[in-house]
Amino acid sequence: MRVLRIQHLLLSLLAGATVLLSSCRKEDEIIPSTEEQGGKPEPAGPIKGFFLLNEANMGSNKSTLDYYDYETGKYTRNIYAERNPGVVKELGDVGNDLQIYGNRLYAVINVSHLIEVMDVRTAKHIGKISIPNCRYITFKDGFAYVSSYAGPVQIDPNARLGYVAKVDTATLKVVAECPVGYQPDELVIHGDKLYVANSGGYRVPNYDKTISIIDLKTFTEEKKVDVAINLHRLELDNYGKIWVSSRGDYYKVPSKIFVFDPKTEKVTKTLDVSCSNMTLAGDSLFVYSTEWSYITGANTISYTVIDTKSQEVIDRNFIKDGTEKDIKIPYGIAVNREQGEFYVTDAKNYVTPGRLHCYDLKTGKRKWTVKTGDIPAHFAFTRYELQPLKPQTPQQ
Repeated sequence: MRVLRIQHLLLSLLAGATVLLSSCRKEDEIIPSTEEQGGKPEPAGPIKGFFLLNEANMGSNKSTLDYYDYETGKYTRNIYAERNPGVVKELGDVGNDLQIYGNRLYAVINVSHLIEVMDVRTAKHIGKISIPNCRYITFKDGFAYVSSYAGPVQIDPNARLGYVAKVDTATLKVVAECPVGYQPDELVIHGDKLYVANSGGYRVPNYDKTISIIDLKTFTEEKKVDVAINLHRLELDNYGKIWVSSRGDYYKVPSKIFVFDPKTEKVTKTLDVSCSNMTLAGDSLFVYSTEWSYITGANTISYTVIDTKSQEVIDRNFIKDGTEKDIKIPYGIAVNREQGEFYVTDAKNYVTPGRLHCYDLKTGKRKWTVKTGDIPAHFAFTRYELQPLKPQTPQQ
């Protein structure tokens, strides 16, 4: 998989990927949102819509936030800037994760070393949490847990250990740090334990290969368990098993998926399924892979469904109408079972607007598609209606 973001796949930068220089917007230059019709207007269910965080290429300072409204079928691009005209540099550089907790929306902005906290009803700025090289976020009992690479964004064979920051969501202050493995990525909570996928991506070729297990009661690392090199994604299924992805080394060691049992703290199954990203819907694990080979100089793209109960592959292509040919670089995935839809984003060439494709969950056929920001990646479904902007009162 070739990705231009240094913090995700640093090897690709060494191979000559383009990194754009940034220019900050002037304070009086606010790019307005733009709107496009997506699906058909329909009565909204419990889920009112979703936010989509566009990563944008590293160095461009162009991470943006989009919103889709189920009731109107309207897709609105770049809502953050006009709703937060006083925030300089807007969202920042490289959006890496997006989650909702309570009535707040949390956007992890990796290269800007911060988490932007917004009101989920208005997308207006509430505060920022400063965490160096922050990666992913999860929540429990009033606290946010954030994985951090800790050091600068660069390949370094001597890169330091990463850590997980514990954040009080009431004060937005970091209250504790727990060292883990090298360059920790996704994390999940099961019971009173936090599981962290350590990648070691900055220390190539000496990747980390462990999951760190943290006791949340004491907020200390209990142990590390060997799984595979360059770990990335984690998903907790309905049977208490954790699905773990390994990126491999992009050369001889392929990407794979592993089933980790928290009870025995061992890997119980290995699946020869490449994984760039995955999301769980009931007992179905939707997986896509864009695996770049430096040997062949080409991507191999796949769309797979795994039954998490039987732990077997049940579908080798969940897009059924041939429109996967329209997707150059799949980059984000999400499922809304209540709406009966799944979504796949396309990063295209990484430096121009991407696209969002909506599919019928039962038939696998595309329903609609819209333009997004640069490198559309991270979804957050909301049960709150996004309030419209109030008209500006003319100055007297």
